[in-house]
Amino acid sequence: MSGFTAPAVNIRGMAYDMSRALFRAMKATNGACTIFELARSEMGYTFQDPSELASVVLAGAIAEGYEGPVFIQGDHFQANAKKFATDAEGETKALEDLIEKAIAAQFYCIDIDASTLVDLSFDKVADQQAPNAQLTARLAKFIRAHEPAGVTVSIGGEIGEVGKHNSTVEELTEYVDGFRALVGPGFKGGIAKVSVQTGTSHGGIPLPDGTIAKVAIDFDTLREMSRVGRERYGMAGAVQHGASTLPDELFHRFPEVETAEIHLATGFQNMMMDNPRFPADLLAEMHKYSNTELANERSDGETDLQFFYKTRKKAWGPFKQQTWDMPAEIRAELGNELQAKFEFLIRQLKANDTREITLKHVEQRVVEMEPPKLG
Repeated sequence: MSGFTAPAVNIRGMAYDMSRALFRAMKATNGACTIFELARSEMGYTFQDPSELASVVLAGAIAEGYEGPVFIQGDHFQANAKKFATDAEGETKALEDLIEKAIAAQFYCIDIDASTLVDLSFDKVADQQAPNAQLTARLAKFIRAHEPAGVTVSIGGEIGEVGKHNSTVEELTEYVDGFRALVGPGFKGGIAKVSVQTGTSHGGIPLPDGTIAKVAIDFDTLREMSRVGRERYGMAGAVQHGASTLPDELFHRFPEVETAEIHLATGFQNMMMDNPRFPADLLAEMHKYSNTELANERSDGETDLQFFYKTRKKAWGPFKQQTWDMPAEIRAELGNELQAKFEFLIRQLKANDTREITLKHVEQRVVEMEPPKLG
């Protein structure tokens, strides 16, 4: 089977209800090749460490009677370019500590994002991508040294920082060739996929009236990157970020150009927070929090609608208890709307009826892990 794109869903807020909705959608569509994920930055502002996120996702699977492998992914394990410039070893150690915690929580898919280190001041693409390849290689070796016996963690890389210039085939080949030279020919598993930039931005670009600016996705870039990744390197292909706010009529295009994976986040947040059933008093408190605690993030000339759209993702953590304590009927209604959207996307991405091929290629193992330390 080919021609499907794996949906990767960021579980930011209302994590238990959102996970249950996604498991219901997976069961309804027979779509086992679906990923639950959280980025390094999201762990901070949603107040969810890897062990909590994994526990909540698996609790959702149990509650919905889901059977089969559950893919939990560390999204954008990203190097902070400013911190790396002044303390490269310290920033690298922070990423290694995060990877160790993630693997202990059974995150067996990890996307290393050192694209922030790409240096476009160099003339040669190989030199531009060299810092990216170097840190990716070091962290990939770290992952292999810490993965449980019998488990091969799926490692992703990234060549184009989302929101910047569109990626090129030369960037892909120079990055992967550089990575391979550093890890050596005997390195187990290699890079399974590479995230590329095609014209999107995380969360979309809010306009003054609160609508989202239209973007032109470079599907040719996705097609060619995926082709080169598969044919030259044996990868699954290219990964699309920042896609959840795209128009519904575009999603069928991603499997057509054989995109390996697509990351979806802000659109689901919008569905919850913009729903008339989301408690108005809680939303007002979230907006007040943004106004007082995040005022330094407001840009000149930015409207309230733009500012709240940009910052409200950071209210999930401070108001996590309130969202957990929301009335059951409201949580159920929001969950049902999420489920319908998940089912639509899974089918559009042709990731429905992927249970058989998933079970064929994924060997499930019992892994004995130390429970996470509390506090």
